[in-house]
Amino acid sequence: MKVAIVGASGAVGQEFLRVLDERNFPLDELVLFGSKRSAGTKYTFRGKELKVKLLQHNDDFKDVNIAFTSAGAGTSKEYADTITRYGAVMIDNSSAFRMDSDVPLVVPEVNAADAKDRPRGIIANPNCTTIQMVVALKAIEKLSHIKTVHVSTYQAASGAGAAAMDELYEQYRQILAGEPVTVDKFAYQLAFNLIPQVDVFTDNGYTKEEMKMYNETQKIMHSDIKVSATCVRVPALRAHSESIWVETERPVTVEEAREAFANAEGVVLMDDTANKEYPMPLFLAGKDPVYVGRIRKDLTNENGLTFWTVSDQIKKGAALNAVQIAEYMIKEGNV
Repeated sequence: MKVAIVGASGAVGQEFLRVLDERNFPLDELVLFGSKRSAGTKYTFRGKELKVKLLQHNDDFKDVNIAFTSAGAGTSKEYADTITRYGAVMIDNSSAFRMDSDVPLVVPEVNAADAKDRPRGIIANPNCTTIQMVVALKAIEKLSHIKTVHVSTYQAASGAGAAAMDELYEQYRQILAGEPVTVDKFAYQLAFNLIPQVDVFTDNGYTKEEMKMYNETQKIMHSDIKVSATCVRVPALRAHSESIWVETERPVTVEEAREAFANAEGVVLMDDTANKEYPMPLFLAGKDPVYVGRIRKDLTNENGLTFWTVSDQIKKGAALNAVQIAEYMIKEGNV
């Protein structure tokens, strides 16, 4: 099993290295690719030093079985044919192919089998906010069909990459030192602030991030479910949070929902308000699951439930989900 990581020096690329090692992923050889800026950089994986190769249109992917790509949509589109030409399965973490009808969009806990039907040799990793939401929604969908979802996200700096995380640290340092604040990765200063914009606005007033949650959820869940989202960048460093309201076809009790979450794949129930126990990003960064708490009946809708989720955006929201897709394919003998 020969595995490649494209975009190895980025935040998600580095997380791929950690996740593959943590999960003892069955590979015989790992090769790293990057841009001119990162080519030549060395990383250690399982005691062996690996040098990042320059990504080029050549035969470097000839013997690769699985390629994890996380170098942006432009790079994914440009190099897709080069990566898949000799049979490598490309598991892409960008937005390049997510809504293409001939590319499966996969969250293993929800629709793993979709990964088997990949006519272009490409599997898309969904948007991070969509991933953590649908893992939780799957538990409720098993009880009663979900008709609508309203969601507000609280997205950490990590969602904009490693440089954005560094900028948040630097902004806090600058403020405390009385220095001018550097603003580069976000539209405004993020430290001590909230920014109600993630990605660019579309003609309907929603951002692209918000529309991803609408469109991707329907594709992943094979459902007519409708999602209305407001995505907000918050000054947390890592791990996204979401406040979710669902309307189901029949009333679902809090007890039913709690039991469903407790038994759901990839979910950890953390819901003990009497002891102030609920998911928080500060304590859950670096963890694998989607954590669910604050489960309540919606006071405005007899068929409504509301709950709170937290999940690490770089892990389950990106690298871990992609690796889980690869693990599923290996288990099914499909790679």
